[in-house]
Amino acid sequence: MDIGIVGLPNVGKSTLFNALTGAAAAASNFPFTTIDPNVGIVPLPDERLTVLGKMFDSEKVTPGGIKFIDIAGIVKGASQGEGLGNKFLSHIRAVDAIAHVVRCFNDPEVINVLGSLNPGEAADIIETELLLSDLQQAEKALDKLQGPARSGDKKAREKLEQMENLVKGFREGRSARSQNVPAEVQTEQGFLTGKPVLYVANTDENGPDPKLLAALESRAKTENAVVVTLCAKMEAEIVQLPQEERASYYEAAGIQTPGLGRLASAGKDLLGLISFFTAGPQETRAWVIPQGTKAVKAAGKIHSDIERGFIRAELYKYEDLVRLGSYKALQEKGLVSIEGKEYEMKDGDVVYFRFNI
Repeated sequence: MDIGIVGLPNVGKSTLFNALTGAAAAASNFPFTTIDPNVGIVPLPDERLTVLGKMFDSEKVTPGGIKFIDIAGIVKGASQGEGLGNKFLSHIRAVDAIAHVVRCFNDPEVINVLGSLNPGEAADIIETELLLSDLQQAEKALDKLQGPARSGDKKAREKLEQMENLVKGFREGRSARSQNVPAEVQTEQGFLTGKPVLYVANTDENGPDPKLLAALESRAKTENAVVVTLCAKMEAEIVQLPQEERASYYEAAGIQTPGLGRLASAGKDLLGLISFFTAGPQETRAWVIPQGTKAVKAAGKIHSDIERGFIRAELYKYEDLVRLGSYKALQEKGLVSIEGKEYEMKDGDVVYFRFNI
């Protein structure tokens, strides 16, 4: 599952992507520097992984990851093809959720396509272009349903009425999220404004301007969206340092929790993901899966052979292990359970899959 990083040109999207992945994606003071999407897997911070690694004296500790895609800046008129807009909008259609970067810093050396800083206006421009694209798509779907509906197809008539209501809502400026589009329709149509969204307030080294941040938070509140505040430039610089030096730089900057970690965690929540763990002396590893995933599919996350030859899952809760201190104690308390293919994985499960092929 992917999160697309979107925003107007020059708001710090590629700088953020550099910070998130340590990659060298283009981050230049010029619109449309990023034309093709850049993809990176961002490690998801999880204290439980560190604890398990120590308890099992693991040679290797591997975190789970959140996939971010850096999508080029969108401009006003993108839905009509302005600024390569149609191509960029198709990239957004392919992701599962949106991280909308909004500029909340003043810097005369960095071109501001709006002329003045206005987080609400910036967010509205992106939302409007996504909304117009959704309207075009809904109108096309409506046209395709006309014939089957006229021929007496009951299901087509129901879909036609549903799509008519959606088109009406889009024309009134209401997003697919606010119209509570049914999951099956959203899956089929992939409406851009139906995708989960979070906002990233990109600040300078001194932190956010209170008025700019308040304006963005007010905008986000209308969508029940969270706002993650960070300085992408500083995060990108720190991530270039050796791992052992980063903590002292964060401390010097007065940052208790790195913005990248907060963003990755917010992305996990946005996508409705959970983590389960496999642990042992060779490796302790976190695996990120959608909430509601069955055990057999979780096994396939590790390897297709394990899914194919699945026998059972032997698992226990991370919290129980920490509380009791050992696997043996868990067994004595009857807290190691044997589960079949249909077991729904829970966040914090530590599991060993038995299989035979």
